[in-house]
Amino acid sequence: MNDQPVRLGTRRSPMAMAQSQGIADLLTARTGRPVELVGIATHGDVSTAHLTQLGGTGVFVSALREAVLDGQVDFAVHSLKDLPTGAAPGLTLAAVPARDDPRDALVTGSGAKLADLPRAARIGTGSPRRAAQLLLLRPDLRPVPIRGNAGTRLGKLDSGEVDAVVLAVAGLARLGLLDLVSQYFEPDEMLPAPGQGALAVECATDRPDLATLLAVLDDPASRAATGAERSLLAALEAGCSAPVGAYAAGAGTLRLAAIVAAADGGAALRASAAGPADQAESLGRQVAADLLGRGAASYPDVSGGGHQSDGDDVK
Repeated sequence: MNDQPVRLGTRRSPMAMAQSQGIADLLTARTGRPVELVGIATHGDVSTAHLTQLGGTGVFVSALREAVLDGQVDFAVHSLKDLPTGAAPGLTLAAVPARDDPRDALVTGSGAKLADLPRAARIGTGSPRRAAQLLLLRPDLRPVPIRGNAGTRLGKLDSGEVDAVVLAVAGLARLGLLDLVSQYFEPDEMLPAPGQGALAVECATDRPDLATLLAVLDDPASRAATGAERSLLAALEAGCSAPVGAYAAGAGTLRLAAIVAAADGGAALRASAAGPADQAESLGRQVAADLLGRGAASYPDVSGGGHQSDGDDVK
């Protein structure tokens, strides 16, 4: 057995470190290979600008990818919804581990549900997708753009700057904060970001030995479902501030549901279809074609941006 540690590149935020440590522990458990975490600062972490100003595409990813390509680390773990949909020369998606809960959650501090909040309540979220779907549920709400890690966002709730925040269930679970959840949004209420709750494990293409090692982490069902969602996103060419949600699920047969919404919640297009899991990417393109055929390209930041990310540290 090779006792030489493999170096895992990760963002330095508490969320990223927690999810990377989980992958490290899983890889060691399945292969016996020790793993060393290497923290890397990304542009998305050090900038205080809102994610739509940063450009969205790859702001949390590019520094990690560079570290893999220059040999600083052996592989990297990303939140899959941050990963641009375009090809990354020199890199291989070695594994998509079993997906965690893809849903979004409301945190109010008091346990109040969305329906209980007062008129014009301020809801903190860094995601145009979440903001648009909140307004579809309750047009009177006031989404407030916020970003930062979980502690920063929850701190704005504690300080009274906002009346509630919306975060990803998977991220709250990884941080041990599920007791804070006031309401879980089912996908038929709020479709998650493509790939939400899933992780991506990348290594250099010229390291087939490493790709083989990392393949033990792959979950075929999670790869197929997220592949359908990301194929849809790529076909839409959604920009970083486009409110696009998508979720695929099923064993053998996948059912993919998607939404493209106006940022102000004034209108939305929905589409869904089912198909074989081994044709997941084709299913994504099919649903995207349906949306585009009904005018999705006329929505801001659709057909022109290349990638949409919530830019949320709580994945």
